[in-house]
Amino acid sequence: MSPDFGARNIGSLGLWTGFIFGVLVLLALDLRISARQTKQGFREAVGWSLFWITLSIVFGGWLWTQYGGEQGLEFFAGYVLEKSLSVDNLFVFVLLFRAFAIPPQYQHRVLFWGIIGALLLRGALILAGVALVHRFHWVVAVFGAILVYTAIKILFHEDVSERVPSDNAVVRWVARQLPLTKTIEGPEFFRRIDGRLFATPLFLAIVAAETTDLIFALDSVPAVFAVTDDSFLVFSSNICAVLGLRALYFVLRGMLTRLRYLKPGLAAILIFVGSKMLLFRWVHLPTGTSLLIIAAILAAALLFSWFKGPQSAAE
Repeated sequence: MSPDFGARNIGSLGLWTGFIFGVLVLLALDLRISARQTKQGFREAVGWSLFWITLSIVFGGWLWTQYGGEQGLEFFAGYVLEKSLSVDNLFVFVLLFRAFAIPPQYQHRVLFWGIIGALLLRGALILAGVALVHRFHWVVAVFGAILVYTAIKILFHEDVSERVPSDNAVVRWVARQLPLTKTIEGPEFFRRIDGRLFATPLFLAIVAAETTDLIFALDSVPAVFAVTDDSFLVFSSNICAVLGLRALYFVLRGMLTRLRYLKPGLAAILIFVGSKMLLFRWVHLPTGTSLLIIAAILAAALLFSWFKGPQSAAE
C-alpha cells in the first residue's frame, strides 16, 4: 500500500461500469440457476466454488497485465485477505439456520439473497471508508486498532455464537412490525393467508443474516486498507471474495468442525494487518510480502486443523 493515500486510482468510469455490469450478469445467472435448485449437492458446490475462484484469478491476472504487477498484487492480497475473513461468516450461517430451523432445501435461497444484501452493504461501507481514508489519513490507524481489538476478542473472549443476532433488537423489531407464520411451508419470504400478508421465518433469517454481516463487515472491510488504498481495488477484491460464499458454504458446511485452528489463524491475520495499519507511517511492507504472510498464516491454520482432526463437543 502506498503511504500517499489517494495518489493512485485505476478505476476509470469504464472499468467501474464494466465490473459492476459483470457482477450483475453473474448474479442474474446465479439467481436463475438457484431458482431451479431445491438443494445444492457437495460436488456441484465444489464446482461453483472453483468457478468463482477461477473467475477472480482471471480478473486479477487481467488487472496485472493491464495496470501493472503492483496493482495485480494488491488485488490478490485484498482478495485472499477478505476471502479468509469472510469464511468466519459461514460459522454464523450454520448457527442461524439452526436457530431459525431452516430446512436444507431452502438454505441456498436465504444465502443468495443474504449475499445480495451483503454486497450492497459492503459496497456502501467501502466507499465511505475510502472517502474517510483519503480525507483523513489517521483513520487508517483507527481501523488498525479496531482490527487488533477484534483479534484479541476472538482469541480470548469471543464465542462465535455471541455474534449471531438471531434474537437481536432488529430481528425483534421486525417481528413486532410484521405478522409472522410459525412454520416454513415453502421457499417464500412472504405468504398471503386469508388476504393478509405474513412474513415467514425465511425472511427473519435474512434480516438476521444482514445484521450479522454488518457486524462482520465492520471488522473485515477496514482490513483491506492494509494492502491497498485504491478505491477500485478495495471494492473489487471485496466483492469478488463475497461472491462465492454461497457455494463455499455448501462445500465447508460439513467440515467446519475440522477447522479448529481457523479462528486463531484469522486472529493472527487481523493482528498482522492491524499492526501494519497502526504503523503505516513508519513501516511499509511490499504488497507481495503482505500477500505471502497472509497466505502463509491461512495455510498454516488449515493444515494444523486438518492434521489435528475435528474438534470434539467437550472442547
